[in-house]
Amino acid sequence: MQFGIFDHMERRDADLAALYEQRLQMLEFADAAGFARYHKAEHHFTPLDAAPSGTVFLAAASQRTQRIRLGTLVSLLPFYHPVRFLEEVCALDHLSRGRLDLGVGKGISPIEHRLWGHPDEQAMPRTLETIEVLRKGLTQEQLTHVGEFHRFEALPMVLAPLQKPHPPLWYPGNFEFAGSHRLNTVVGGPIPAVKSQVARFRELVAKPTVDWNPGVATPTIGATRHVYVAPTREAAHARARGAWQRYDENLSKLWRAHGTEPIMSPSLKGNFDLAISAQILLADTPDAVRAHVEALHTETGVDYFVGAFAWGDLTHAEVMASLRLFADGVLKPLI
Repeated sequence: MQFGIFDHMERRDADLAALYEQRLQMLEFADAAGFARYHKAEHHFTPLDAAPSGTVFLAAASQRTQRIRLGTLVSLLPFYHPVRFLEEVCALDHLSRGRLDLGVGKGISPIEHRLWGHPDEQAMPRTLETIEVLRKGLTQEQLTHVGEFHRFEALPMVLAPLQKPHPPLWYPGNFEFAGSHRLNTVVGGPIPAVKSQVARFRELVAKPTVDWNPGVATPTIGATRHVYVAPTREAAHARARGAWQRYDENLSKLWRAHGTEPIMSPSLKGNFDLAISAQILLADTPDAVRAHVEALHTETGVDYFVGAFAWGDLTHAEVMASLRLFADGVLKPLI
């Protein structure tokens, strides 16, 4: 098994400089413990994300870590000028010494797009066109492109990525699209749902429509869970229940301010017991969490587990205590 970390980086009471430093300390620990990747989400206009410029934070993380791969999951492509984004990706790939994983997509919140000034119907066309520009610009010495939103004529691509032909691409949220384009992805849900998604993804990868990851021998599919580990199940549930409610508040605040709810709410509208039963939240002892990860691997064939460890109102000390228990009781016995 490989293990990764997913992070929204929710705003807490700590000032931003303190929050960033705490996350960098978490990454230093994860790097030394043997985690394979760190995936940073992107959101705007919401306490769900205190570091919406993912490349800026990952640049800092690249200087505090040695082995762990660093990536976005995802960079919201409609919000970027593609040429500026190309340059940032190339620089970050070199700053990290070839440890960059690039997650791309449009995101799940139409409200963020509207506040950015984009009509709903432009989200996917902007995303697909930006992916096209990225794939050209990362592999060619000159960039020529004529599209609906962007037009470039023989732009010199002075920067190039360290990884060839380009950093591995990830596309979560649609395993059908990811599989048919040979893109790495992550999925969630109870074990039976993960099993069916993994099987379908691998079927698509075997006969893809197109290969957008030519440098990746075998695309990765991971299973995601929110995680809180404590010495006893009672202690884990007692603390995680309140933190889950805060996570839901942060996740839903922007949506609810605009009179709606998140599409297919990842927090299940804050219902802790339902989240536990649906296996999207693991709040338990190291032994119980390890048993679940082993069952995931055995029953679905997935060999990449992605845990969100810092969420809701969990303090930095609580996150680190949980992460240490996970590293000692789950990660080290299974890698």
